[in-house]
Amino acid sequence: MPTKIALISDSHSFIDHKTLTYLDEVDEIWHAGDIGSEDVMKALPTGKPVRAVFGNIDDSSIQQTYPEWQEFILEGVKVLMTHIGGKPPRYATGIKARIKESSPQLFICGHSHICKVEFDKTVNCLYMNPGAIGQHGFHVMRTMLLFDLEAGQVKNLRVVELGKRGKVL
Repeated sequence: MPTKIALISDSHSFIDHKTLTYLDEVDEIWHAGDIGSEDVMKALPTGKPVRAVFGNIDDSSIQQTYPEWQEFILEGVKVLMTHIGGKPPRYATGIKARIKESSPQLFICGHSHICKVEFDKTVNCLYMNPGAIGQHGFHVMRTMLLFDLEAGQVKNLRVVELGKRGKVL
């Protein structure tokens, strides 16, 4: 059985019913930073593992609860996650070195509000940024990623469009 993952980021204190409906259907929820408020995390479905990192807008209480980096192995996939990572080929300062040192199969970040998935041959790693589920920022469409982890592979990756920023249904 695969482990079903929902990857969200940049909630900026906002989470809606539509997002929560998708989160109900997964085994684990990962948040790539800029949580904004503990209310977001409290609204997540209970009984599911949550892996999260703090972002640049998160206050000290969130920073004390969630680390800057998450590094773990799940279903044979090594994952490295932080908030500010840049994107291939232009990673943020020090990120490419950290990826090379850690050798993850999957590198996850948020911050840009731009949904992007790309295999980066230079670090032999799949890059994922789920975009933003929140209302703050310059993005037009709110997005998240759903995927499965099974037998050392990322499978069934799909982008979920949650609606245009500023429009809550």
